Amino acid sequence: MNELPVAATWNVQQANELYGVDRWSNDLFSIRSDGDLSVHLTKEGQTVKASIPDIVSGIRERGLETPLLLRFHDLLTERISKLNEAFHDAIEESNYRGHYRGVYPIKVNQQQQVIEGITQFGEKYHFGLEAGSKPELLAALAYMHDPEAYIICNGYKDQEFIDLALQSLQMGLQIVLVVEMPSELDLILERSAALGIEPILGIRAKLSTSNNSHWSSSGGENSVFGLTTSQIINAVETLREHGKLGALQLLHYHQGSQVPDIRAIREAAAEATRIYTELEQLGAAMGLLDIGGGLGINYDGSSSSGHNSRNYGTREYASDIVDVVKTVCDESGTQHPTIISESGRAVAAYYSVLIFNILDVNSPSSDVISHKLPEDPHPYLVKLSEVEDSLNAENLQECYNDANYFRNEIFSLFRHGNVSLHERAYCSSLFVRIITQIMEMAGDLDQLPEELGLITPFIDVYYGNFSLFQSLPDSWAINQFFPVMPIHRLDEEPTTKAIIADITCDCDGRIDNFIINGEHQKHIPLHELKDNEDYLIGVFLVGAYQETLGDLHNLLGDTNVVSVGLKDGKVHYLSELAGDAVSDVLSYVEYDPKSLVERFRSLAERSVVDGKITPSQRRQFMNAYCESIGGYTYFESPNH
Repeated sequence: MNELPVAATWNVQQANELYGVDRWSNDLFSIRSDGDLSVHLTKEGQTVKASIPDIVSGIRERGLETPLLLRFHDLLTERISKLNEAFHDAIEESNYRGHYRGVYPIKVNQQQQVIEGITQFGEKYHFGLEAGSKPELLAALAYMHDPEAYIICNGYKDQEFIDLALQSLQMGLQIVLVVEMPSELDLILERSAALGIEPILGIRAKLSTSNNSHWSSSGGENSVFGLTTSQIINAVETLREHGKLGALQLLHYHQGSQVPDIRAIREAAAEATRIYTELEQLGAAMGLLDIGGGLGINYDGSSSSGHNSRNYGTREYASDIVDVVKTVCDESGTQHPTIISESGRAVAAYYSVLIFNILDVNSPSSDVISHKLPEDPHPYLVKLSEVEDSLNAENLQECYNDANYFRNEIFSLFRHGNVSLHERAYCSSLFVRIITQIMEMAGDLDQLPEELGLITPFIDVYYGNFSLFQSLPDSWAINQFFPVMPIHRLDEEPTTKAIIADITCDCDGRIDNFIINGEHQKHIPLHELKDNEDYLIGVFLVGAYQETLGDLHNLLGDTNVVSVGLKDGKVHYLSELAGDAVSDVLSYVEYDPKSLVERFRSLAERSVVDGKITPSQRRQFMNAYCESIGGYTYFESPNH
């Protein structure tokens, strides 16, 4: 194993600092004295710190295996509460004369459990939904029946979408059709007249304010959606000509997801509020200011303006928004609007945790075939061995240079057929030992030579029972950072440095971006595996976007999903969803599982006729094939 130096003592506080739990967890996770990671579940004023390994153990006893996605229902409701409380407190403290109404963008996590949980718990806050497509609107209408909550309709809208929204508005729901493109307005007015239903309209404005978020292009002047200033003026005149200016009640803008800098949020709010006040002065009814999304998550724990963090908290976000809107409205003599936010990531991210077990380890330091030189070795191999023998604290740079030289020469000789495969293997093993010793000795130096500081350590590969492309697509596609750590044995010091690879056949299927001791690292400290004990890894803050963006790389499907929450002060398993079977994912790519079984049966029968297998073997092979096609797409233990 690639071992780290072992400290004289180790405690869970050191583990907390190592993996940064206090920095990214938002007080929703912590390490227990027994080394288990716990989740903080709160309901009706009671908080229980539940061991995640114990929860996983309970799931396994009930028949579901890892990998699995844990959904913590109470974390979803906790985030809704914190967001609403932050805005309500800011409104009260600043004497703001308007209200706050949050809406959840369904696109962030469309799972039925999420939508049901948000609409049920959010009713006391009149917390609504945002729909960006016809299917999302259909889902919203089935679950959002609160007449004081808003359903904001964004995105491209055809006639069927518009008709459905208008008809639902007539039934008493607060449906707002946001004009994202100039051509939409004519169609909305046409369908409104045809159905005889007065619409509630909004306009999405393209702002000049920019920010440095990864998704900044989805907002601002270059956004594919939204109206320019001149297009907004044209829309106002069109509404005036039709006698519908009173239908325009909302101004919407969107800065982009995960905005890291509070200054950019304040600047955008100021610009948008100026547009809002001008629209009211032009005769529009107004009353609603939709600030869109952008409330960030502190993924990497740095509390900075980096792409994977934010330099503000939820309360500062709410306070600054309310302050800016109030100031601009007061300056123009405009009534304070109801503020609507479309916070999705900030609501859903903490909700889900991916748990998987480690299947195997590949360690460079295990690549040792013998400490004895091969018989009649090449002189360069002898020289490399002498480098190891001569190592000391005073000649590290020299030995490093020599080791690199002799290794490269031996590899060149092998390519030309002048050294054997056995000699090359011994060279590789010896080089690893030398570099490992150099790094250990260098760690004790007061002043390290620059070149030695650039040595890339030999990293173990821990193979995790999951698919990055299915469960963490943003990690691969946009280098999104997610906190990763073991969920148990945290009272033991980790002694190896590793990256984590998934079980796909793609070299991109790996996690090699971590925050360790508050700094970005390409490896993570982990524990050595124990016989007959699963080593469990958790990936956190995956509730936003990851569940619906995943693909079927290597035909690895959805994981098992278990929802957990408090009931009567105890942890309850609220629902269980079995992950995709092999037959499921094959059907997704147009295979008929029954036809596959029949085709394999034909092959097996032909093998019997040809005398290659016996009828009893055919039965055995058929049973194995049918069992596999109905089984989990991920690795299953023999005892499953």
